[in-house]
Amino acid sequence: MSSTGSGGGGARRTGSAGGAAARARLRRGARPTAPQPPAGRRRPGAAAAPEAPQPAQPAPTLSVPGPGAQPAPRSRPGRPFPGGPSEPPRGPGTPAEGSLLDMLKVAIAILDTAGRVVLWSPAAEELLGWPNELLVGRRIEELIPDQEQVARIRAAIQDTLRHGRWAGHAELRDRDGVPVAVDARISLLVDGDGTPFLQASLAEAAAVRAVERDLAVRDALFEQSPLGIAILDTELRYTAVNQTLAEMNGVALEDHVGRTTGETLPERAADEITTIQRQVLATGEPVIDVTLASPVTARSGYRSISYSRMTDRSGRVLGISGTVMDVTERYRAVAKVEHARRRLSLLNEFGSRVGDLLDASRIAQELAGSVVPRLTDHSAVILLQAVAHGDDLPRHGHDRRTSLLQLGTASVQDGPEVEVMLRRGARITFAEDSACGRVLRTGVPELLSGADQLDDVTYPGDPKMQAAHDLGVHSMLVVPLRARGIVIGLLLVSRAGYREGFDRDDLAFTVELADRAGSSLDNARLYARERTAALTLQRTLLPQQVPQPTGVEVAYRYVPGSSGTEVGGDWFDVIPLPGDRTALVVGDVMGHGLRAAATMGRLRTAVRVLAALDLPPDVLLRHVHELADDLAQGPDEALLATCVYAVFDPGTAKLTVAKAGHIPPVLVVPGEEAEEPTRTGGPLPGGSGRILDLPSGAPLGVGGVPFEAVELKIPEGSLLALCTDGLVESRDKDLDVGLGRLITVLQEPYASIQAACEAVLDTMEQGREPDDVALLLARLGHGQAGTPTAGWTLPAEPTAVSRARRLVRSTLTEWGVEALTDTAELLVSELVTNAVRYASAPIGVRLTLGETLLVEISDPLPDPPRERHAAEADEGGRGLELVRRLALHWGARAEGIGKVVWFEQALPGNEPVES
Repeated sequence: MSSTGSGGGGARRTGSAGGAAARARLRRGARPTAPQPPAGRRRPGAAAAPEAPQPAQPAPTLSVPGPGAQPAPRSRPGRPFPGGPSEPPRGPGTPAEGSLLDMLKVAIAILDTAGRVVLWSPAAEELLGWPNELLVGRRIEELIPDQEQVARIRAAIQDTLRHGRWAGHAELRDRDGVPVAVDARISLLVDGDGTPFLQASLAEAAAVRAVERDLAVRDALFEQSPLGIAILDTELRYTAVNQTLAEMNGVALEDHVGRTTGETLPERAADEITTIQRQVLATGEPVIDVTLASPVTARSGYRSISYSRMTDRSGRVLGISGTVMDVTERYRAVAKVEHARRRLSLLNEFGSRVGDLLDASRIAQELAGSVVPRLTDHSAVILLQAVAHGDDLPRHGHDRRTSLLQLGTASVQDGPEVEVMLRRGARITFAEDSACGRVLRTGVPELLSGADQLDDVTYPGDPKMQAAHDLGVHSMLVVPLRARGIVIGLLLVSRAGYREGFDRDDLAFTVELADRAGSSLDNARLYARERTAALTLQRTLLPQQVPQPTGVEVAYRYVPGSSGTEVGGDWFDVIPLPGDRTALVVGDVMGHGLRAAATMGRLRTAVRVLAALDLPPDVLLRHVHELADDLAQGPDEALLATCVYAVFDPGTAKLTVAKAGHIPPVLVVPGEEAEEPTRTGGPLPGGSGRILDLPSGAPLGVGGVPFEAVELKIPEGSLLALCTDGLVESRDKDLDVGLGRLITVLQEPYASIQAACEAVLDTMEQGREPDDVALLLARLGHGQAGTPTAGWTLPAEPTAVSRARRLVRSTLTEWGVEALTDTAELLVSELVTNAVRYASAPIGVRLTLGETLLVEISDPLPDPPRERHAAEADEGGRGLELVRRLALHWGARAEGIGKVVWFEQALPGNEPVES
């Protein structure tokens, strides 16, 4: 090895390398010219590059700015991050850069013992910017204008020559005069001839510090991190793990290296982790924060694992790295929050499911079903019989004689054992010192575990507990159902099989659930009691016996509202009237509950009393309306009711109807092809139905709209239907739809009028409002077959009296009831005389022989007759008194523009017995 400064040969040997470096700098944008030499020195000509330099020609000198000079701009661009976006694309054949040396470049310079540069590597040229051709043969000191630094370098060279190596820091200036701190290593080299040389390895100090810092961070993270860290190769074998992960796995550090996860951890835990590792290695997609159960090793619990693939800077896959964090506390905290959320959700769900229920049996079943399987495997709700039936709660304490019913049951499975243990509706008995007995007496819940405690639930030898043993029940809670401090039942929940037993948290939650259920159950009991009282009152106020008047066959149905609503004020009535006439009434008081039922009773009584006066339908409704204030539920609540009132006269086949805001009646007329309809008990032939077109009238208590009556001629065997709105109204359909459905049903033939009632109820709209339903069907005939009837019209003249007597005598003789002739002639004579005296239009006389003899005298005067008490000297005024004394019944009614005065006589052998 020879020095380049000995002659031009060295310059020629290095010229090619220096030219290549210069061309590389030109491609990177560096300045191609060397710095200007000092004055007095000739600058070497660039054009003389092809010629060998003359040996006598002095070598060019280095021009390095002094310490006080402003540094020139850097002539080379900043080095891009290898593989980064600013890295220039590699050409074909360019070796891939992926080594750490690409980040930490080490510049090599060979010096002789005098400190002259013998070799200057391309890395050194890139580091300091000085080309090879300018430095070879020059002292390295020329790059260090600072004398203190020069002294340090000289001392370093001498120290290397003595000891063979030196290491330290130095500061060199690059070609632009910018100081570059380097980390230097100098080693002594000897060639084959024994000539010593110095090898200087230079690295930029900032890059060295960065690598050292990164290594320190790595060491700190790897060795001191609370996270478990693992490095695995492409065969998924551990190459490095930290102490934290070794402790997590319960396996020593040295036992990890070279092994896979499957060879380190238990099989069940390793399978899932290995699957994740293979996925990350194959796809390169990282897996972040996957929570798994810890393997059964030194530390149990839950772990969060994360894996990512590692590649070098050339893109070659090196393996995967993973971090493992112990998240047991976090998982348990989250699980506890989720557990509380599920419990709260169960409470809210149960509240919403029973919030609108007012039936104790349904609430009990909802309670039993809501806790299976989320809280328990089997559940039973046991209630006092008083709660189930809506009775008053017992005032004394509970004992073994307390009547209990098992009304709610639920289980995760079926089978004969479940049927024995959880039979719905079973009567429950218990010993006073049993768990059920203690909880009923004290109201303190109990948690039972083990066979000995479970045998103590009810009484020794209870088949239900034997069935529980067969089902594998090992833990049970006996919790009281309370309302206003009184135990009204028990909630029994049990777990079986491998399910974890109950704890104190489960007991506290079950008590909270039972307290909510207890309030709902007591509300259902109170409602059932009030509804029972309202139904009892309503049924008492409704007709106990419905008569079957002459010429009318009646069928009826009354359906109280469902348990989801209170009883209403619907009612119906069938009222016999004089002259074989019949009043048919259906009404509906607005509102529900006891007060509506009581108001209904008062309204029905008022209608019956006014009907006894034989008032026309419109007049009767007007009088009831005038009584509205007295019939109201209270001084601050007005009466509001609807009503339809119809009077049918079988003798004339006339129907007079008026309504007050009520559902219109439906009339079904038999078809022409129908056979002669029977009047009682026979089949209904069906026919053509229609809604009666009546003036609507205002509801009772509203006023402002007059009531109007409509009179209709009714064909023989027609069917009249009166009902309340609960039968035909629904939430989402018009009233006309319900009435149309009613007509369609009634137009069909039926075996009897009772069968027609059942058919109507069977077709009620399922979505209708849960209101009361009152239905009254009446088949209208023209009186009983074979009933003798006779009638005449007489002029309003004095001769009408004698003629009426003769007609009556001859008719009664013809009918074979001569025994009634004398009394009948006398009473007819008195009534016709009164009519002739005050009337100027024709007078009607009609006789009907049924169960009694009915005599009717009609005239056009609207004023009813008034009975007077005649003095002994009076010649008249005793006619009506005679009628009252001699007739079985008598009365007067309005008819058309006039009136009808009537009386009845008992047939021979049917005279009433005087008491």
